[in-house]
Amino acid sequence: MKYLLIFAIALASCTGSGNSNNEESEWIDDDTVNATVHNGTVQKSYCFIRTEGADQQDTTTVKLIINADKVEGEMNWIPKEKDRRKGVLVGTITGDEITAVWRYMQEGMNDSMAVAFKFAPDQLAQKPLKVNTSTGVQETDERADYTLLYTPLGCDD
Repeated sequence: MKYLLIFAIALASCTGSGNSNNEESEWIDDDTVNATVHNGTVQKSYCFIRTEGADQQDTTTVKLIINADKVEGEMNWIPKEKDRRKGVLVGTITGDEITAVWRYMQEGMNDSMAVAFKFAPDQLAQKPLKVNTSTGVQETDERADYTLLYTPLGCDD
């Protein structure tokens, strides 16, 4: 896979797409990761899923697009018979730690919160959320360890 990625980057830089606005030029697919050459840099996409609840009926999906130290993506929390949160992630990665802001919609209202992940291509872990007793708002528990575990999922790009 490593050599395939290097070959694809070299090929993309040599052949070009003839497109003057430097759009995405080459895809390399794998079960859980997609890589693309965009404006001369490699972006990688990783997708993860987490299920919970008595019958594993509540689902959270995370798609991360990593480009150097920048992270973008989507996060969707879809509990059974409850209001869902669907939105976008924007943040940075330092080492294996991602800090991001999740901007989402729930019950027709826009909201956001800081989230924290520990990233590896074969697993994603998140710090759990807690309710701030002063404000009544849910937030990341910064004192907690990365205990919410996600498994890889194929990206559908």
